[in-house]
Amino acid sequence: MASTAFEDSADYVQSLARGLKVLRAFDREQPSPSLSEVAERAGLSRAVARRSLLTLQHLGYVGSRGRSFFLTPRVLELGYSYLTSLDLTELAQQSLEQLSQRVGESCSMAVLDGSDIVYVLRVPVRRVMSVALGVGARLPAFAASMGRVILADLPEAELAAWLRGQKFRAYTPQTIRTASALKAELQRVREQGYALTSRELEPGLCSIAVPIRAGDGRVVAALNIGMPYSDEAPARAVKQMLPALHEAQHAIEQAIRRGGWLPHMAMRSVYD
Repeated sequence: MASTAFEDSADYVQSLARGLKVLRAFDREQPSPSLSEVAERAGLSRAVARRSLLTLQHLGYVGSRGRSFFLTPRVLELGYSYLTSLDLTELAQQSLEQLSQRVGESCSMAVLDGSDIVYVLRVPVRRVMSVALGVGARLPAFAASMGRVILADLPEAELAAWLRGQKFRAYTPQTIRTASALKAELQRVREQGYALTSRELEPGLCSIAVPIRAGDGRVVAALNIGMPYSDEAPARAVKQMLPALHEAQHAIEQAIRRGGWLPHMAMRSVYD
């Protein structure tokens, strides 16, 4: 959550913040918005949105076609810079591939970014969700198994601050949708060491996740296996998938300790 006090300070660069709002106005639902649509989605006037778009176009991050705008491949440089600085993905790649081959299901690694988890590594086997998931994909942390194992590690004060900024949405009838229910579930996750979600994001999805800890004990990421939902899927996840997850978790954490890797960018503060 951004600090209003900082936004009023001399250090706050308003034009930069507006430019980033404009970039975030593009997504799967609106890949080629018009100027008016960008302005509305970014909460800016048409004049401000126009100047930001033209600047981004000049820098090569945005293109235009008629009255519509679109992102160019250059924006990938921004995400790639983050991923290349995140040595954790290199340490985990082999273990994730081996895990996927062993269980025959899609496996992923994600970090927490504000209200969402962001996929930083993924080995897909089949498409389970209606939304295509890949590196850079975002899902609401409160409803995702990987989000819950990361949130379960937050100190009480940080979790309380995080919860205050959330808008819970019922993605399905099974979605946990209140702060009190989520806190109870996070306590369960804390005690059992893993998170299991079933039909909370989509009716056809079941997912199980474990935390990844750095050498200092801090949870810096999460590892999960996603599978199609069936009546047997939750029990199968715990009985068959969880032991394989624990092996991959152990291998990755061992690699982290051997490599001397320490968290620096892996998880943004919940206050950001």
